[in-house]
Amino acid sequence: MLNQVGSTERLDVQLALATALQRSGRGKEATQVVNSMPETTGEMSAQRLWILGEIARGSDDENEFLRVLGQLRESAPTSPWLEQSLLSAGNMYLLHRDYDKAVDAYRELQQRFPTGSRASYAHWKAAWLTLRKGDNAEAARQFEEQITFYPASSEIPAALYWRARLAEEENDLTKARAFYQKISDRFRNYYYAELARGRIKTLKPSDDPAHCDILDRVPPLPATRIEDDEVPADNLRVQKAQLLANGALIDAASRELQAAALEEKGSWAAPETARIFQDSGHYDRAIEVIKHTVPNYFAMDVPELPRSYWEALFPKPYWTDLKKFSTLNALDPYLVASLVRQESEFNPNAVSNKNAAGLMQLLPTTGKKVAKEVKLRHFNQSQLLTPGVNLQLGTRYFRSMVDKFGAFEYALAAYNAGSDRVQDWLSQGKFRDPQEFVESIPFTETREYVQAILRNSNVYRQLYGAP
Repeated sequence: MLNQVGSTERLDVQLALATALQRSGRGKEATQVVNSMPETTGEMSAQRLWILGEIARGSDDENEFLRVLGQLRESAPTSPWLEQSLLSAGNMYLLHRDYDKAVDAYRELQQRFPTGSRASYAHWKAAWLTLRKGDNAEAARQFEEQITFYPASSEIPAALYWRARLAEEENDLTKARAFYQKISDRFRNYYYAELARGRIKTLKPSDDPAHCDILDRVPPLPATRIEDDEVPADNLRVQKAQLLANGALIDAASRELQAAALEEKGSWAAPETARIFQDSGHYDRAIEVIKHTVPNYFAMDVPELPRSYWEALFPKPYWTDLKKFSTLNALDPYLVASLVRQESEFNPNAVSNKNAAGLMQLLPTTGKKVAKEVKLRHFNQSQLLTPGVNLQLGTRYFRSMVDKFGAFEYALAAYNAGSDRVQDWLSQGKFRDPQEFVESIPFTETREYVQAILRNSNVYRQLYGAP
């Protein structure tokens, strides 16, 4: 594009190219593009500095990164590019385990940009690291501050839960119960909601209807109850969709259902589309249809959604093999189903950009190693796309992680991020329990991965009972 755009657009294209190169790990090429640019002002200048800072951070040149960050502070004190650089600084120090400097960076971000897109996250990370440093009183204050300042943020379930845990440690059991109950009621199927219900069971029974004003700040879930409407069988587009689906023209069938939904009122279209995808073995697409239709489904109690929605969200394909190999390895089949859901959404042909394959996303080297352990003869990489083989090897590999680390939380983290990283994270000091370890995982992807799988297994059990 650089050879085709005019001078007024050239700077934008150069910045976009430099950003793409930097994010692709091609820092030297990105630097060349940035250095070839003429001097700029305003947000373009700030973005240019941000790119140079990210290149320095990517090459572990902390001094250069901090020098660029200082330039951003001086030249663009209100720019969102400074906000992003401060987030990078906090994350850099977090990975280096320099918690004092990480807290300083996160707090500076939140204070400079209190209404920015990263403010809630930065405030939470500063509060959490305060807890990890052992300052429980200050952490408790900051957890309540999180609820006060950012009551609708994604960090609220964690803030409520850990404030309740500190209340327990302070022997303020009335307050702890009130916070736990709030999580259970408002965030029904979240990771922290199930933990909260478990903590409530350990508290002595109480008739005290405790009320904490701060809990009123958490907004209620919008009313989203969905009725189980019948599919309008006499609609011509619905009939056409069914014929197309019978002919394996799934995408065309889906489009016909979307068109029919514009003609017929009701909530039937999403589950019917999901059913067509499921019947054709596209469980991943069925899951995505319902996720898109009801994005806040995890906050809802099971009776608030029709059964067809839940079964599309939490299917049980390949169940015979899944249960067989889970049982063989002394694993909860619902936990394994949740792991598969998180890894591939039950797409047996899924292949990641790192070449992990199949339902449980096994690397070829891992598959080969485990195949020898289970004495699977004549193993080859393509067999990872066979559901039964993938489940046999994947459950055995996951069992080895459980045996190595003990708790499922650690094993799941190792499955996602690798054993060496988990051992490194476990060496970072004492944790109250595996739940504190999970919240302390420095990789957002791995932290959310572990929480999602444990959360999902509880939903599976609610829907289907004993496996």
